[in-house]
Amino acid sequence: MLPKYCFESAWGLALASWRCFCYRIRRMKLCVQSTASRVLKTLHGSSGDIGWLQCDPRMPPVKDGSSRFRELLQSIRNGLHKLPDSFVYLLIPGLFSNHGPLYFVSTKRFFSKMGLACHIAKIHSEASVEQNAWELKEYIEELYWGSGKRRVMLLGHSKGGVDAAAALSIYLNELRDKVAGLALVQSPYGGTPIASDILRQGQLADVETRRIMEFIICKLIKGDIRALEDLTYDKRKEFVRNHKLPDNIPIISFHSEASVAPAVISTMSHIAHAELPWLPHMIGSTDDAIARKNVPVIVPVSAAMAVCALHLQLRYGEKSDGLVTCRDAEVPGSVVVRPDRKLDHSWMVYSSWNKDPTHEHDACEMCEALLTMLVELGT
Repeated sequence: MLPKYCFESAWGLALASWRCFCYRIRRMKLCVQSTASRVLKTLHGSSGDIGWLQCDPRMPPVKDGSSRFRELLQSIRNGLHKLPDSFVYLLIPGLFSNHGPLYFVSTKRFFSKMGLACHIAKIHSEASVEQNAWELKEYIEELYWGSGKRRVMLLGHSKGGVDAAAALSIYLNELRDKVAGLALVQSPYGGTPIASDILRQGQLADVETRRIMEFIICKLIKGDIRALEDLTYDKRKEFVRNHKLPDNIPIISFHSEASVAPAVISTMSHIAHAELPWLPHMIGSTDDAIARKNVPVIVPVSAAMAVCALHLQLRYGEKSDGLVTCRDAEVPGSVVVRPDRKLDHSWMVYSSWNKDPTHEHDACEMCEALLTMLVELGT
């Protein structure tokens, strides 16, 4: 009996060892497959998503309005201003604009000097698209009734254009007769690879990356992580297919390409305005007061945008302004404006410290040309 007992014990031990070995092999195989899948997903990135709007046969084609835009821009440069005072003009800032107190301030002052009713939408820029769409709907109705039923012209930059388009799509019945036109300036209407590459699930370090972004946006900035999630390709595909833009409101899509020249990347070429935190309490917190009390600081905005644009060009072969690719900024059925200058994502709301009147067109004049085109399209 003793040899038989020893044999059975040895056989059981060997069988258990074999099962443990097979289990470990299977676990290792699954781990290798999972790692390989994450590596491939990380390397593939947004390659199959960029420009999906143009690939969808259900989307209407765009029209090129670049030549007319250049004509209007030249007329404005020559002193011919055609914007009527029969509209209210609403500028809608983009993501993180709450932390840039001079966002759109120079453009608003430019329009106000021409006697036009111009406002900057006071929304939480780090809120979700649907939340901002509701706030914009309320804001537009307030402007419409408060101005004696004057219709509102919308110009949204970056996420602000996405928020404005969402307001028109979701609350079409309420805003149909109150909005005269919408200009989306460098807006990721189709999504942006920057947001998708940061928050894509199933790639390397996706959990750690999301925790970092939640800490920055939710804890430090006191915003909502959905503000960035709503700009990913998955969220934009779902939203655009469920909410159609109105056909009776003229829409313009403006997009540009950032310069990736070595001189731009290697230098800090922009001078920005910095608000001194104690000044608004002493001089008031109005936009004009803040604009008068600021100091110039060197900020490598163009260098950062150039590096991002170079990254997107090398990785995906796509032209971009540093954050939004040109194809993703074209809204189906809109009139597309492609400037003949190299402009990064922040240029349209950027206010240079030293303004040279003999220099090329500035952001204020370009915004005026876009809104003038909207008026023409509406008539």
